[in-house]
Amino acid sequence: MHKIKYIPILVSLLSVSIPSYSQQVSDLLPEWTFTKGIEGPSFDKKGVLYAVNFSEQGTIGAVELTGKASLYVRLPEGSVGNGIRFDKAGNMYIADYTKHNILKVDPRTRTIAVFAHEPAMNQPNDIAISPVSEIIYASDPNWKESTGKLWMVDREGGVHLLEENMGTTNGIEVSPDGKTLYVNESVSRVIWRYDITPSGTIANKSQLIKFDDFGMDGMRCDKWGNLFVTRHGKGTVVILSPKGKLLKEIPLKGKLCSNIALKIRGKKVEAFVTMADRGCFEYFTINYNEYGKE
Repeated sequence: MHKIKYIPILVSLLSVSIPSYSQQVSDLLPEWTFTKGIEGPSFDKKGVLYAVNFSEQGTIGAVELTGKASLYVRLPEGSVGNGIRFDKAGNMYIADYTKHNILKVDPRTRTIAVFAHEPAMNQPNDIAISPVSEIIYASDPNWKESTGKLWMVDREGGVHLLEENMGTTNGIEVSPDGKTLYVNESVSRVIWRYDITPSGTIANKSQLIKFDDFGMDGMRCDKWGNLFVTRHGKGTVVILSPKGKLLKEIPLKGKLCSNIALKIRGKKVEAFVTMADRGCFEYFTINYNEYGKE
């Protein structure tokens, strides 16, 4: 395990609030196109959106932005997916939380292989991939015990424990420059920030922000490094600056927003949010100039 250096808290949200931002939110699909396990949204190079548990558990669904969804692959017997990410070659990686695997799907043949396996995991939950090194990072919560771990998966499929004895590690993301890793703990409502070293390990852990109500789940960075975070139970998406400043909070229709994917064209950011209480995507569009720089 990599030894972590702790440095002081950067931002704590104890009594600070931010006004909700009025934004049109629409449905991409009919309710219950996916199960309540809808998670892990991610775009491929062609702009197709994917999520786990299409129609039934243990599947991956492909979603056209016209609102059409179809079965992409069915996972091996007993496997259930969570986070999805793509590498530069177009390979899909899936956190298979029931079998303690990171699965890899070939985009040409849709063949599914076990890329990494680690029985010491509680479960690989959400995953992030560095846009620079393509190293994969996985959150690993133990919901029953309110604890968690953090793992790194190298390009050969080797699994390395980065930190244990954390809270319920859940959402995870790497900054666009590949230098920063963000991990949140849902129960303790904290987002941690780490520096990523040249070898892919982590150092200089610090608290980015702490909320005093509701939970958190998925996180994604825009291309400017701002962090979009789903507030599970509250039914909002919060936009944070890289320093933890609250920029905007956008109310959704449902309350159980599980994860988020971003599609960015110029300064237009389209956010697609998986909704566990509706079995579908909600989406909104926001211009970078509307939340901007600090």
